[in-house]
Amino acid sequence: MSTEDLAPDAQSLDAVVVGMGFGGMYMLHRARVAGLRVRGYEAGDDVGGTWYWNRYPGARCDVESLEYSYSFSEELQQEWEWTERYPGQAEILSYARYVAERFDLRRDIQFETRVTAARFDEVAGRWDVRTDRGDEVSAQFLIMATGCLSSTNVPDIEGLDRFEGAVYHTGRWPKEGVDFRGQRVGVVGTGSSGIQAIPVIAEEAEELYVFQRTPQFSIPARNAPLDAAEQAAVKADYQGFRARNRQTPGAIGSRLGWNTASVLECDPEEREREFESRWNIGGFTFVGAFGDTSTNPDANKFAADFVRDKIREKVHDPKVAEMLMPKTHIGCKRICLDTNYFETFNRPNVHLVDISEAPMERATPRGLCTNGREYELDCIVFATGYDAMTGSLLRIDIRGRGDQSLGDVWSAGPVTYLGLGIPGFPNLFVIAGPGSPSVLANMIVCVEQHVDWITECVEYLRDHGYRSIEATPEAADQWVAYVNQVAGGTLYPTCNSWYLGANVPGKPRVFMPLPGFPAYVAKCDEVAAKGYEGFVLA
Repeated sequence: MSTEDLAPDAQSLDAVVVGMGFGGMYMLHRARVAGLRVRGYEAGDDVGGTWYWNRYPGARCDVESLEYSYSFSEELQQEWEWTERYPGQAEILSYARYVAERFDLRRDIQFETRVTAARFDEVAGRWDVRTDRGDEVSAQFLIMATGCLSSTNVPDIEGLDRFEGAVYHTGRWPKEGVDFRGQRVGVVGTGSSGIQAIPVIAEEAEELYVFQRTPQFSIPARNAPLDAAEQAAVKADYQGFRARNRQTPGAIGSRLGWNTASVLECDPEEREREFESRWNIGGFTFVGAFGDTSTNPDANKFAADFVRDKIREKVHDPKVAEMLMPKTHIGCKRICLDTNYFETFNRPNVHLVDISEAPMERATPRGLCTNGREYELDCIVFATGYDAMTGSLLRIDIRGRGDQSLGDVWSAGPVTYLGLGIPGFPNLFVIAGPGSPSVLANMIVCVEQHVDWITECVEYLRDHGYRSIEATPEAADQWVAYVNQVAGGTLYPTCNSWYLGANVPGKPRVFMPLPGFPAYVAKCDEVAAKGYEGFVLA
């Protein structure tokens, strides 16, 4: 669909939504129900966002399917049947497509269209939006649902353009898949996508070389077919199930419980029993074993050492096991969930290459060189993650008051109020932006909360005769200080993680997400109840 196919007045909209992942889809639905003329733009040829692009082998969500799903429609909750404890990429994409059909979303989405620029017209009080297909539309509200993990990060390796084999990135995987049979494969990166892909690729490739800069903590997912009785029990009280989840720090895991006891006050037998129990259950329940492991280094060491011992048990070669041993606090980076990741390094065709002290030197036509050795490869897979949280926003030329660009305003790091609004950019909302819990919680719960808040805000403006809303610089500065204060009370800032932008050369080191979901929601509700305190309404 192009703009030529739309009604003549469709060039003037109430809202433009950029991105049709789970945040953008729900925003489009809520905006239509609110009576807004709205259009969604999506770079891909279908809905799904992260789960449209991430088709790499082993791609799977690390939040359980019964929790990683919409709650806004009771009918939808009851209709959809999940098949696995942790949903794979294909099932999540099928779910997204089902939602798009169920709520007739596609008629207001323009696919295969990338928004390239957006400029705020101060005279008209509207956003002028342009796309790579030549579309030019005007909208009162611009809502960015571009996603936290959608802007791929490919390392700058000298000579990569001369490599004669195929090059892939886990975040831009070919739809037709990749046949690794008989191939010498190099995987660069051992974050979440690498940890999921490596065991699957290892089963197919002739030789697999894993280039690791930083070893990661990973917990067994214990994925399995979803028990029908368990799914029925949750559906019988989905409302209560969702309510309990929303009161947990990450908006997940209420069924398994969060232990508030201190690990430092437990005897060794009790401590080991609690860790072992949660290890055997699998998933993020391990994070909830004790209440002080995310804030106290001494407490954290008990959890980290437990996992290190598990790595020693799983990996037969002591030298390889030591190379796989994380040296950081556990949980300061997002813990990975795996299926036989560490066991994969016992395979004779899998080779671990440490590039922490001898970085990747260059690519050649035949492979990759590091530490004075050339590794001959038929293809390279970059599992190097994303320019998280800000990358997709900053790749669009967004200009607010005084023609100031968002890139310039955020040159020292992102500044938002509540993660929703940006000073100098009226009527611009960000879904799951920096300064909100987003990636530190169940993302679908987070985007639903943001979309509901944005919709109710727009309805408030309309009902009270306001044309614009804009975060004040003072409120944003105070909010950034608050986020840093909260993060500083945890062990998160002790790691060079993508939470800080540390995986992208030259990116400012600023802790971007806000730990603590329930308190954040209460603050957003308080701001709205006080007539949008911290915003200027005009």
